[in-house]
Amino acid sequence: MEYNDPVEYEKKDPNQVNHHNVELARSESDDLKETKEHLFDGNYDPAAVIREPSMLDEDIEEDSPYPEVRAAVSNMDDHTMHVNTWRVWFLGMFWTIIMAGVNQFFFFRYPNIVIPAIIAQLLSFPMGKFLARVMPNKWGLNPGPFNVKEHVLITIMASVSYQSAYATDIIAVQRFFYNQRAENGWGYGYQIMLVISTQMIGFCLGGLYRKMLVWPSAMIWPSTLVNTALFNTLHSVEDEGLREGKNRTMSREKFFAVSTGAAFVWSWFPNYLASFLQYFDWVTWIAPNNQKINMIFGYQHGMGMSLLTFDWGIISGIGNPMATPWWATANILGGFVFFIWFLYPIMYYKNVLYWAYLPFSSSTSFDRFGHKYNVSRIINADASLNEAAYAEYSPLMLSATFSFSYALSFAALSATITHTILYFRKQIWAQVRKSIHDKDDIHMKLMSRYPEIPLYWYGAVFLVNLALGIAAIHAWPTGMPVWALFLALAIAIILALPIGMIQAITNQQVGLNVITELIIGFAVPGKPVSMMIFKTYGYITMAQGMSFINDMKLGHYMKIPPRIMFWGQCSATAVAAITQIFVQAWVFDNIEGICDTSSEIWWCPSTQTFGTASIIWGVIGPSRTFGKGQLYAQFNWFWLIGAVLPIPTYFLAKRYPKSFWRYVNWPVVFSGVLLMPPYLPINFLSYCYVGFLTQYLWRRRHFSSWQSRNYVLSAAISAGYALAILAIFFCLQYPKNGAIGATTIQTWWGNTVYNNVLDAQSLGSAAIQLPKGGSFGPKPGTWA
Repeated sequence: MEYNDPVEYEKKDPNQVNHHNVELARSESDDLKETKEHLFDGNYDPAAVIREPSMLDEDIEEDSPYPEVRAAVSNMDDHTMHVNTWRVWFLGMFWTIIMAGVNQFFFFRYPNIVIPAIIAQLLSFPMGKFLARVMPNKWGLNPGPFNVKEHVLITIMASVSYQSAYATDIIAVQRFFYNQRAENGWGYGYQIMLVISTQMIGFCLGGLYRKMLVWPSAMIWPSTLVNTALFNTLHSVEDEGLREGKNRTMSREKFFAVSTGAAFVWSWFPNYLASFLQYFDWVTWIAPNNQKINMIFGYQHGMGMSLLTFDWGIISGIGNPMATPWWATANILGGFVFFIWFLYPIMYYKNVLYWAYLPFSSSTSFDRFGHKYNVSRIINADASLNEAAYAEYSPLMLSATFSFSYALSFAALSATITHTILYFRKQIWAQVRKSIHDKDDIHMKLMSRYPEIPLYWYGAVFLVNLALGIAAIHAWPTGMPVWALFLALAIAIILALPIGMIQAITNQQVGLNVITELIIGFAVPGKPVSMMIFKTYGYITMAQGMSFINDMKLGHYMKIPPRIMFWGQCSATAVAAITQIFVQAWVFDNIEGICDTSSEIWWCPSTQTFGTASIIWGVIGPSRTFGKGQLYAQFNWFWLIGAVLPIPTYFLAKRYPKSFWRYVNWPVVFSGVLLMPPYLPINFLSYCYVGFLTQYLWRRRHFSSWQSRNYVLSAAISAGYALAILAIFFCLQYPKNGAIGATTIQTWWGNTVYNNVLDAQSLGSAAIQLPKGGSFGPKPGTWA
């Protein structure tokens, strides 16, 4: 049944009537007001309500106006549930330490393995049930059955620790690139203050922006919906907030179990038994040495037009497509097609910026001789730039996708600012003046029962960690002035709100790493350690803030008391940071050949990239890369392009509110594509077609089953995949240094064919092959 009339919609939806406390027949002016309020909200779909049979019942409870939220989040709360229990703190800290330690250990290995937060979410469930069964009911050790709120808080504590702290790479680069070791004075005091402060300051953004990024119903934070669906499935929540439909043939619990098992079994094929299913660039197998065929259809250094992969790890590489609204995914797809399949190939074969001498896509930096850039040739003993050596050696040469990703970074940031001013200025101003009441959201009403966190709690955390940060950069010779720390934090605080609004709506985050590298490279040139620290405080403060706010929204949906959330997040972050520091120190002292590029396994890929960036931006500096007269100077025009493009689409959306212009989001267009590299074309393509199948076709044609199954299926696939990867690694790849099956399963055609093509060879896939001893690029002496 198609539905367009808002008055008729309200007649059919008692929930809307009760919630707004108005008569069934509204005035025309009220209809127009509602239309204007949701004009630029791509997730708002009143027509979806009519496809939910239960939404027509007269006795329906109030609920979220967004079908995605209604599908995954209960609109009820049991405020009598115990949350601040001994079980929570024991299991929360257990998983915090385990995940922080194990993931930090494998962080330096290639290929590394990451235990995702969903593993803690799954395994803490039976552990909590077990403790509830065996612990004595004394001294408050066993307050009753293990409940969903305890489970949520444990998972949130574990989730803050599953990724390596960004600042640990600073410590690693100082040790292996600049010989600044603990025994040379850069000991645990410096390391603890640096890592904890960079991880914790971002937490304060949650307190600053929670009214604008957590409370409003429009800020749905799509990635949280997979978690809420899994929690409700595991704890068998059956209520009117999770409308299952009347013709359900399989319970959610059974559906989740069957889907997880199927995903576990299948993941063995693309990840171990038949890797060609992972890189299914079948056209290149037919013509393995044809450069144009490999460039067009190859996955590793080409455009990826072979289209298919059967590996969930690649499909979800840039995010979870089953949790991202289709209109946001379509923006990514549009940007990908325009840039990767149209603009870049034209420029590549015209040899713009000498791209044709390099692979089409590569995350490696090259010199003018076609070799990997040798940064040791251009630095002095104190890590400063040797200008004479640099003038004699080579400018930095980057592939098409790598170099243009900087242009897209510039455009994404300026587009984010313009987009926020145009689309969100009224909402931001209303929230600042406290004149907006998010009337459509039942979850905010339910959360109003619990005491809010006083702002001075966040202020105290900020001041303590600011003091730690100042001590770290001032008491040790980092080369970073204190004013630079305040500048980095100002960048993060100011830009966190527009970035957070876009991420909350689209599931895509605009990064600040490039802009912070540029600013410090111009402001404090020639100091790589200062550059790394500035980038970390500027970028990771925002990124950590978004991570904390994402967890706050999860707690908001699951009705976790905010004050308990505060202490859980704070304590877990501090414990995880200290754990990672000591595990990293043990790895460095006990694994032979660690972070040596000649090591087959322990060559620290992230540290190598981080260290090279410190040379490029901290030693060479942006003025020699993007400055006037330099090779990539024209990319600075993208600051203007990004700032201007949202303006015409905004006015087109106002003029034609029912057209596709309403859904055009330039920050998402730019920020999606700039992830390539290190991500591959197949990451984008598989993400988009799975998003189309689930968030468009399935949702549009079978709304009831999509509502009850989509987020559960997404959680099941992620869980099955993660369990399979762990089993493969610990059972077959880690033992005997990976020698199991070295002459059998690892060497058969299905595990080698995609590496026996031109696309797998970095410089071998370039359109123009240099003769031996040849060079390309600007004339010598013009780049210094």
